[in-house]
Amino acid sequence: MTKKPERISCHKCKFFYVTWDNSFPYGCKAMGFKGKIIPSMMVFQASGNSCMAFDAKDGKDSEEKI
Repeated sequence: MTKKPERISCHKCKFFYVTWDNSFPYGCKAMGFKGKIIPSMMVFQASGNSCMAFDAKDGKDSEEKI
């Protein structure tokens, strides 16, 4: 049985940002892209894995999940 990857909250990550572009409103500075959906979901859809670049904004816990 495979373990289901935990969802990561981009809103709690220091690399997440909201763009000025209505077509691509969400961005990730660590991965260097913008998209229509939250970056962690884009990473999961493309690779099947949770985002490896997550770093908590407040520096408490780099493994913080939603």
